[in-house]
Amino acid sequence: MQVKSAVLREIGASVPYEESQPIKIETLELDSPEKDEVLIQIKAASLCHSDLSVMNGSRPRPVPMALGHEAAGVVVDIGQEVTDLEPGDHVVCVFVPSCGQCGPCREGRPALCERGAAANTAGTLLGGGQRLHKESETINHHLGVSAFSEYAVVSRNSIIKISKDIPFEKAALFGCAVITGVGAVVNTASIKLGSTVAVVGLGGVGLSALLGAIAAGASRIVAVDINETKLKQAKELGATDVFNSKDPNVIEQIRQATGGGLDYAFETAGAVPAMEVAYGITKRGGTTVTTGLPHPEHQFSFPYVSLTAEERTLKGSYLGSCVPSRDIPRYMNLFQEDRLPVDKLITDFITLDEVNKGFDILAKGESSRIIIKF
Repeated sequence: MQVKSAVLREIGASVPYEESQPIKIETLELDSPEKDEVLIQIKAASLCHSDLSVMNGSRPRPVPMALGHEAAGVVVDIGQEVTDLEPGDHVVCVFVPSCGQCGPCREGRPALCERGAAANTAGTLLGGGQRLHKESETINHHLGVSAFSEYAVVSRNSIIKISKDIPFEKAALFGCAVITGVGAVVNTASIKLGSTVAVVGLGGVGLSALLGAIAAGASRIVAVDINETKLKQAKELGATDVFNSKDPNVIEQIRQATGGGLDYAFETAGAVPAMEVAYGITKRGGTTVTTGLPHPEHQFSFPYVSLTAEERTLKGSYLGSCVPSRDIPRYMNLFQEDRLPVDKLITDFITLDEVNKGFDILAKGESSRIIIKF
């Protein structure tokens, strides 16, 4: 079948993207789903920094690539051996497919699936195939999803069936921003009731972490960013304190205001300066967690002795250390009970044709989540 899709043709294009147009809206040929695969109609997809990091070269991927990974849609057709889904089911896409057989999967850590990571790096589906073409040219898949398309063929292990009660534009957030941010708080860090928490970097993941900290019972939540609009939004969502990290004395200010730092600090910007702030405002005996995905060449340094002398913990969190089939339904239940209002992260709606402009807005830090509605 033919589908309209957003295809990244050039990595490292100049900004603004609305002028350089690195993403082209093209008509592609989409193959039918094969074994363990599903054809879905994309209903809503959101722009994420993981897409942007491919565009600017921070996360090198093969091009041409059909971008997009945070999405929700409807099952249209199923391939052989898919027995637990049927046409009409609503699903959310997950950006790490899990094989269920490798070491991390057997240990209950599907976010670290070895086959899934290899497929994502290669631009294929979990089974190794590629289903998008333009004449004789094969188009690579972004994170096994390629959601900036009218339709997508994905691995069965890249989607989670959800309730039909949640609108698609809200459901889409749960496949990346929500499970990454909330999961970092409740899975990776397992914060304790009454803990003090800082979130450094207030994009979709950071604000999700903030909401997760509220839901988990944090007593004080410090929000840190360079953008005053984001700080205002964090305050409206429930942050008790906000600080602008453009201030060169921000670490000292936060430590003084909190009596020596926070129990937990979450860095979600994927930038070394943000990580330095997060580590600097973590108290003695505290835990610093990063969900950021910086350029592979970027290095972060810290006083080695502090790990021992201050009993510090430094942890990474990928996909929020989530088990998506377990956690997405849980988080959606909290959303439906008004205990996890992630829909407040949505700041803009665009069409597929406006995707380059949308990434300009995202790159400037002017929006939390921008949704493409199909």
